[in-house]
Amino acid sequence: MVVITIIAALFSGLFNAGLLALINHLISASGDTTKYLALVFGLLVFGKIATGLISQVFLIRFSQQAIADLRRTIVAKVLKVPLSKFEKIGPGRVMATLTDDIERLSTALFTFPLVVINIAVLIGGSIYLGYLSLGMLMAIGVLMVVGAVCYRILILQGFRSLRSARESGDQLFGHFRSLSEGLKELKLHRQRRTQFLERDLHNTTADFQRYSVAAEIRFILAHNWTHLLFFVLIGLILFLGPVYNDMDLKTLTGYILTVLYLMGPFSGVMGSVSVFSRAEVALRKIDKLGVTLGDETQMATACEDTVPKNFNNLELRGVSHIYPDEHGDDTFTLGPLDLSFQAGELIYLVGGNGSGKSTLAKIITGLYAPDSGEIRLDGQCVNDSTRDNYRQLFSAVFSDFHLFEELLGLKAIDLDDRANDYLNQLHLEHKVSVTDGHLSTVSLSQGQRKRLALLTAYLEDRPFYLFDEWAADQDPYFKKIFYLQLLPELQQRGKTILVITHDDSYFYLADRVLKLESGQLQKSDEVYLERTPTGL
Repeated sequence: MVVITIIAALFSGLFNAGLLALINHLISASGDTTKYLALVFGLLVFGKIATGLISQVFLIRFSQQAIADLRRTIVAKVLKVPLSKFEKIGPGRVMATLTDDIERLSTALFTFPLVVINIAVLIGGSIYLGYLSLGMLMAIGVLMVVGAVCYRILILQGFRSLRSARESGDQLFGHFRSLSEGLKELKLHRQRRTQFLERDLHNTTADFQRYSVAAEIRFILAHNWTHLLFFVLIGLILFLGPVYNDMDLKTLTGYILTVLYLMGPFSGVMGSVSVFSRAEVALRKIDKLGVTLGDETQMATACEDTVPKNFNNLELRGVSHIYPDEHGDDTFTLGPLDLSFQAGELIYLVGGNGSGKSTLAKIITGLYAPDSGEIRLDGQCVNDSTRDNYRQLFSAVFSDFHLFEELLGLKAIDLDDRANDYLNQLHLEHKVSVTDGHLSTVSLSQGQRKRLALLTAYLEDRPFYLFDEWAADQDPYFKKIFYLQLLPELQQRGKTILVITHDDSYFYLADRVLKLESGQLQKSDEVYLERTPTGL
């Protein structure tokens, strides 16, 4: 498709150059025209329009396909990359690439056919100028080379500023994410809000503005430099051409007319350099992100037949996970841990903030690969090639859960009926309904949204359920329903359940209570168990 686009654009440019030569000939012919020349004129016009249209239509299709494929590729890489790797990359960089970088690349692709046409016009025009006076064309060529070198220097300076602006753009997307996710915290703390606005956001936007303005100024200078070159060129033709080349009036007129006509295509080609410079910066960022995401990528297994439907024993042997603490100085180590889960167990996991509960949950569910040790499922070691299959055993509602507006990936003839039945059990039937797998709304309170997340987990019907502080946002009434009704019902269905909780009044319901402290499991006799049942 690219080859067809280039060929069509080149022919369009050559037809354009042919029109230029014919118009100049007709002007110099002093009214001596023929029907043959009129036919040639018509054919050239038709050829120019037809080939230009073909090249642009083909390129629109190609560019849109390329952009769509690029977005799909990046999203697919994000879905395959290990969670810990993605967290290090940061969602801000991914969002900047999916929006800003790909948009710049799309703009460059749309500009491409016009550039090819303009280049073809310049080639055809140069051939015609050489036909009029080869010596003058060589002199013009020397002037253009000098001008192009100066132009390139300006563009390179702008290119450096553009790269710096793009780095500031990554930081800016991170601040925008902090704004959307931390709005409550910013509203509650005036000093934090002021510092965020006046230091972080102000400095980043100022850097982005400074680098962007510096880049644009150099691009503008480069663009105006091309105009200056043309006027110098016209001056040389007008004042020096007749003296040194003894050019007659017809040749001089042809040169002036042709050079004036070529001024537009030449400015277009030079002006597109800034567009392609932006696209090059974007492409490097996309490529860098692709390489980053590609490192240690865990490929999902396509064969559903190999996904385990149940298990008897899940064992962690010497599992540990190490990562820098929030100050980036020391490291926090979870483990090494030896832990096992039997099918049908109800286990509570307790511990203070920062003890490693959520990290352990991510390791158990296969979202994090252990830095050392191993996970065994019914005696079989879980590795990178089987980890995605292993993850299919789990349904989870994490504390930072995301709620989709559609029941993605769930297929059942009675899906809507089952979903609406669960909505009744979760006391959400008056707020939400499910039609064709779509939730009528997700604009609910945090506690109600967690119930909707629980609905999705129910419908997944997997053998291992994990709830990370699920009851923290529920009112006392529904908290009792969760501990005294919903969890026992899941256990009666043979599900293994791991609940991260601080509700010690319900510890007596668990088969086991695990306590984490500074990344280490405490002995069972150190765990406080409330033995007084709480009625519904």
